[in-house]
Amino acid sequence: MDLLANTVRPYAWGSTTAIPGLLGVDPTGEPQAELWMGAHHGAPSRIDRGQGPRALSEVIAADPEGELGAGPVARFGPRLPFLLKILAAASPLSLQVHPDLAQAAAGYAEEEARGIPLDAPHRNYKDANHKPELICALTPFEGFCGFRAPEATAGLLGALGVDSLVPYADILRAQPEEAALREVLAAVLGAEPEAMARTVTKTAAAAERLGAVDGPYREAYVAYASLAHHHPGDPGVIAAMLLNHVRLLPGEALYLGAGVPHAYLEGLGVEIMANSDNVLRCGLTPKHIDVPELLRVVRFEASDPEVLRPEADAEGEEVYDTPVHEFRLSRYVLAPCAGDDGAGTALPSGAAQILLCTSGRVVLRNKEGRELPLNPGMSAFVPAGEDVVLLGEATVFRATTDGGAA
Repeated sequence: MDLLANTVRPYAWGSTTAIPGLLGVDPTGEPQAELWMGAHHGAPSRIDRGQGPRALSEVIAADPEGELGAGPVARFGPRLPFLLKILAAASPLSLQVHPDLAQAAAGYAEEEARGIPLDAPHRNYKDANHKPELICALTPFEGFCGFRAPEATAGLLGALGVDSLVPYADILRAQPEEAALREVLAAVLGAEPEAMARTVTKTAAAAERLGAVDGPYREAYVAYASLAHHHPGDPGVIAAMLLNHVRLLPGEALYLGAGVPHAYLEGLGVEIMANSDNVLRCGLTPKHIDVPELLRVVRFEASDPEVLRPEADAEGEEVYDTPVHEFRLSRYVLAPCAGDDGAGTALPSGAAQILLCTSGRVVLRNKEGRELPLNPGMSAFVPAGEDVVLLGEATVFRATTDGGAA
């Protein structure tokens, strides 16, 4: 068991208080957007096994099978295949989508062949991996995810009474679903900037007005008005109006697969993803937007967001079920003296795992009797094959691969 020393990423959209509040430390006054736990090259966690701090990525590279387990190494290679985060959003993140595995591999190879530097601002693919992700709310959490049914979006746009939105509503009503969504998103992102800025301004005013009265889309209108406040004139505001507005309660989660456009608006959550940096942006950002590549990757199909609400198994593990293998997120809500004999809750040990305490206080105990206490916001790396039990009254998230499942 290793206590993790983790890095906070100070992105501008981050909350100044949420992560310090979880950790029980004073705010610095600067935004603290994400706390990274894992071995990602951008900000690997550090551990100390008595010879000074070392990056977790270096420790794993020195003995991949010993640290990760033979099965995960054979399946995913000699690296931790997931990244765990605490995400604290105070303002909207960019509207974005992630490629599937084949798209990522092809896109990465093509950009490598063209000699585009990895740090070039117009580079789309930073690696050859996909980036499915899961967000689990620690506080009420708000975002957009997946396309709303076109007919419903046509009604939402029509109710705003903005003349320049009428052509989009007409397309959504007249065309088949896939064609309608593709045509409208392409038209929004390809619109003349000054004309689109005027549309966003008028739309924001109408959304603010309708968000103040009862109606079927009241909460969504409030969210769109907020987007326009943070990103005035941005075409991403109109693009986001094609998407479902989602609110998560603490403990609820949302899985985001390849090709699904999404944006987080506000809240504190635990996020886990495959170890990749591949993001294609649709708006709400000053960063590069490659519209043709974006339109190739997006899945133009309407769907209702599936909010995940796990149930505990006989051992008390609550699993957030997803269709991917690189990560597996679960939660334990521990009572004092957990376990039938008061000896604690035993964890599976088939693969490496990261344990994150989000409330209360938990003590990790291995078979040699060594103990490692974790307070809220603290986390630990447990190598493959190490038997650990949890003791205390706490909420603990467990991140591993599906090879570490019981």
